Amino acid sequence: MSNDVSTKISDYLGSHRYLNLATIGPDGRPVAHTVGYAAEGTTVYFMTDKKSRKARNIGVNPAVAFTVDEDYTDLSKIQGVQMKGKAEPVTDKAVIDRIVEKMVAKFSQIAQMPKNPDYVFFRIVPEEAYFIDNSLGFGHRDEWKKGS
Repeated sequence: MSNDVSTKISDYLGSHRYLNLATIGPDGRPVAHTVGYAAEGTTVYFMTDKKSRKARNIGVNPAVAFTVDEDYTDLSKIQGVQMKGKAEPVTDKAVIDRIVEKMVAKFSQIAQMPKNPDYVFFRIVPEEAYFIDNSLGFGHRDEWKKGS
């Protein structure tokens, strides 16, 4: 990502807690999920039960998209992130430990949850991203695409 767009996206992801994740269901139709996440730069991580609909959908088709934004009342102030990418399982224990630490920092109740062997971790590797910023003009968005 260009440094400027990458920094805007990283900062925005770092200051928010939830994203709206779109996966593709077995019938080929999109499904939306609200997901708590942790980010490292522009890469997003989340955990879910391996039997969840999102985990099953990703297992069949790893293509995902998501948005992160706020409930704005003034359209001229809207900012947010739109991203397309691939979700991939994370199995490296060191990475999982690091992500759990970040998740606990955002969501303290996770520390009180019992260990669940059915939890799986995913990372979303960005392929195309946009930083939306209506303060720079209605519909303004800065774009990044993988390989650019």
